[in-house]
Amino acid sequence: MKTKSIELLAELNGQIEFLESEFDNEILKAEEVIRIILKTLDNLKKIVTKHRFKSKNEEINFFKTIKPQFTSKLYYYNAVFRMASHKPIGSTFIIKSFYQSEQEKIKLFFDENLDFYKYYRTNSSYLDEKYFLRGNYDFKVNLDHYFFELDPKFSTSHDYKIAMIMAYDLLSIYIDKKILETEKINTLQSQRNHNSKLKWTGSKVALIELIYALQTEGVFNNGASDLKDIAEYFQEIFNVELGQYRRTFLEIRTRKEDRAKFISSLRDKLIFRMDESDENFY
Repeated sequence: MKTKSIELLAELNGQIEFLESEFDNEILKAEEVIRIILKTLDNLKKIVTKHRFKSKNEEINFFKTIKPQFTSKLYYYNAVFRMASHKPIGSTFIIKSFYQSEQEKIKLFFDENLDFYKYYRTNSSYLDEKYFLRGNYDFKVNLDHYFFELDPKFSTSHDYKIAMIMAYDLLSIYIDKKILETEKINTLQSQRNHNSKLKWTGSKVALIELIYALQTEGVFNNGASDLKDIAEYFQEIFNVELGQYRRTFLEIRTRKEDRAKFISSLRDKLIFRMDESDENFY
């Protein structure tokens, strides 16, 4: 049993390491990793449900030390996927606040599970039979409500909590790294804005209309640039916060008259300027 689990874990780690090097996009990477983990967990579950543990100690060891090494990866990458897909578009202050709120959620988990956290960190074992034997749960140890939705053949009352602790340890490092990256970007932006002589003084709606037009025309990177990248670049260069620009574009689309109002104005004024120049030339 232990040998099979170790082999599965080694194979899973190898696949994750490969995917980590293959993908730059965090959302796509997390999706692929989660898919691999779920497949591996399904294989592990089949092994466990067919296996008869030779002793209580063997079963405790599996659910206390082996299974969490698998499930912690699922919890971690699921959290990374959630954060990457929900990260707000906005200033570095907004992004930093988002990550700080995620850190608060981790702190809340540890605060709410402080007794078990101490039990785990001190390598205690006096409650192992209640925590890590299947069907041996105790209502007095503060069970979470969703424990009763888990597969009793593949779960104990607390194996997932060890996995959560392991996942949150990694996630805390991940978030700290993201906060540092955000602070670095903020410093660079401050330096750049300090030296910049250009600031957008037109309406935000007009700039959003222009950004969509330029992206549609494909004038950046041979048309391969993502709208999000262009919008973030304009916000940084012109020191302007565009907010929910996708929603603003939907409002632009619903205009009854001249939906490309700013673009039309640019065209008209440029032609007028050229006409004036022609008259002065002749």
